[in-house]
Amino acid sequence: MLQFELCYDPQSGEEWIATGLRGKELLTTPLLNKGTAFTYQERCELGLLGKLPHRIETLEEQVVRSYKQYKKYKSDLQRHIYLNNSHDKNEILFYKLVSLHLVEMIPIVYTPSVGKAVQQFSHEFRQPRGLYIAFPDQDKIELILENRTHPEITVIVVTDGERVLGIGDQGVGAIDIPIAKLMLYTMCGGINPYHTLPILLDVGTNNQKLLDDPLYLGWRHPRIQGKEYDQFIERFVNAVKKHLPNTFLHWEDFGRDNARRILDRYSDQLCTFNDDMQGTSVVAISALLTALNHIQGKLSDQRIVIFGAGTAGVGIADRLIDSMRREGVDALTARHRIWLVDREGLLGKGIPNLTLFQQPYAREEQGGMALAEVVASVKPTILIGCSAQGGAFTEQIVRSMAAHTPRPIIFPLSNPNEQSEATPLDLLKWTNNTALVATGSPFPGNCAQCNNVFSFPGIGLGLIAAKARHLTDDMLWVACQTLSRSAPKGKNVPLLPPLSEARDVAFQIAVAIVEEARKSGEATIDPDISAIDAVKNSRWEPHYRPIRAK
Repeated sequence: MLQFELCYDPQSGEEWIATGLRGKELLTTPLLNKGTAFTYQERCELGLLGKLPHRIETLEEQVVRSYKQYKKYKSDLQRHIYLNNSHDKNEILFYKLVSLHLVEMIPIVYTPSVGKAVQQFSHEFRQPRGLYIAFPDQDKIELILENRTHPEITVIVVTDGERVLGIGDQGVGAIDIPIAKLMLYTMCGGINPYHTLPILLDVGTNNQKLLDDPLYLGWRHPRIQGKEYDQFIERFVNAVKKHLPNTFLHWEDFGRDNARRILDRYSDQLCTFNDDMQGTSVVAISALLTALNHIQGKLSDQRIVIFGAGTAGVGIADRLIDSMRREGVDALTARHRIWLVDREGLLGKGIPNLTLFQQPYAREEQGGMALAEVVASVKPTILIGCSAQGGAFTEQIVRSMAAHTPRPIIFPLSNPNEQSEATPLDLLKWTNNTALVATGSPFPGNCAQCNNVFSFPGIGLGLIAAKARHLTDDMLWVACQTLSRSAPKGKNVPLLPPLSEARDVAFQIAVAIVEEARKSGEATIDPDISAIDAVKNSRWEPHYRPIRAK
């Protein structure tokens, strides 16, 4: 365990850090390192005198220098590496820098740039961060958890790397995804980075390119499946419940055959969340609510085609049914308003090997109809893409849809950009500027981005502030409503707020989550504390705390 503790005097409100670290060891600890901002007294007391240039700088002065260095790099991958290197050296400086340039840097630390970093992980590896739990070490999971850097953990983001973004199985390189997600939890949600933990469950990889790469850093073995895999996950969850029982557990980028099963199995056992299914669906439903408000329509009156029946697509379908039921429609009727199309075509009773979570959406007909045929037959009012098939929403398909609805709602949600089903510019051109569009990746122009950064930071902050036992559908619904209400008002405006408002949105969602957690009896905090104060008290800000020797 790291030799430091956060100290707080409730009477004076003073906050400081007590540490037994000295000299070089202190300068190489990213959550304690202040670099040139260590005061003269700290330098004398902590063995730093002479180890730093004479001048003592403020955090703001350091940010100016860091931003100038950042701007010297030309490629997004270089800038991603620079920011991660900053994160590895001085976390306070990193978070202050990014908080001042949020819109510019979110795409660099996360999508789309993180996808390239994941693919280059074993070749660009510089410094470990988080925990790696490999299948051969499954009998040592508790020991590995005890080796974490920070004793108190409030949120874990864990992945097995099977389905990373739109680029598939990335093995051990997928650790960059939990690291980036936790950066966003802190940048946008204000989650204390001292209390976060990224974890990679290394169960092998089926990516032959990685298996053949002599520099690959993961367990060089085909992916474990079936009973062995389930037992491994069970051991991991049991270890978390034993050693970190009050932790919010966030699952990320698990394969379609595992994501839903894992969430269903453990959602009653601890406070847990799958961002690919639940976070994506919250943002998508929020944008749909805003779009329907523009056309004064009801969700339960729509005909909805979803292209891509994996974790994201089915997660959105599930949330659609929950939302329609809140309009007074029964689940069966709601399900009949949704058509899911996958690689094999329209999900139907004749499609083999449907997963358990896909089966409820299989229509009575044989299935297998291609997307263009489905659109021509169904005449959808809403078309959503989660397929990772770039250009799948062709001009023919879009024009066919637009011929039957005056304001088509079209959401190509796949990322990165090259795997988006269509570009906003083409969608508007093919619909004579009538389409209501939101994308998964950032595109130039006045178009909403269905970025999960609008959902999971606020949800996580609210659950932590409420000390919630579980995450419920009602909490996800209030998150949808809150995000939709945050969208700009007026005509020809984006369906979601701009990224520059991500921190404010996260705060509003967190307050709504706390209020709903109290209403449902899931909150365990003092009932006399207001929801707003509970969230404020849980929010961390990037500034240097005094450091004292212990």
